[in-house]
Amino acid sequence: MPDNLFYLPEPVAIPVEGVSSTYSVGRIFCVGRNYAAHAAEMGNEIDREAPFYFTKSAPNAVLSGATVPYPPGTDNFHYEMELAVAIGKSVFRAGSSEALSAVYAYGCALDMTRRDLQIRERNKQRPWDLGKDLENGTVFAPLTRAADWTPDDDKRIHLSVNGETRQDATLEEMIWKIDEIICHLSGFYHLRPGDLILTGTPAGVGPVQAGDVLEGGIDGLQPISLTLAR
Repeated sequence: MPDNLFYLPEPVAIPVEGVSSTYSVGRIFCVGRNYAAHAAEMGNEIDREAPFYFTKSAPNAVLSGATVPYPPGTDNFHYEMELAVAIGKSVFRAGSSEALSAVYAYGCALDMTRRDLQIRERNKQRPWDLGKDLENGTVFAPLTRAADWTPDDDKRIHLSVNGETRQDATLEEMIWKIDEIICHLSGFYHLRPGDLILTGTPAGVGPVQAGDVLEGGIDGLQPISLTLAR
């Protein structure tokens, strides 16, 4: 067997509450415009026929508590607080009865976004990659196993910047629920362990600056934090 020219870094491994094992990040799927109020604040209407998605690269993910630099190429760097769904069982073309059984765990996540680049590319009908798939642009808090937590509608999802609340909603506001997302997405992909689905963000997104501290949470899950280096 020939030697590799180079070796890729190990995938980010997310801690899991109550177990010594970690969850390796494989693919990251993100649901767009899954909260009506957020879509409205961005000047968009909701397509209620089906969810739509974009992806983010696993090597660009970091863990909660990280301190990261303000990214290059943007003057409008935004936070998006989200519920992450970690797949634990392979599933394809899932029915509603098996969708939730494919979930291993849930956790808090941040989808960090170069908003100016996203909007620029969207307006030109180009892919959003420069705006969304950036280094250190996806943040994961420790996961909580599905056996220990349920995504009830009344669970609060929130985020603060330097102690000031910016996002505050409940999971009830999600347009597409978790089972519906898994059923739909698994019609296009063989979902497998290591796949994470970010389920969208509520209203209140906005810019952050170097030196800002972001802290977020969802009722019953481990909180999340990120610091932007000065």
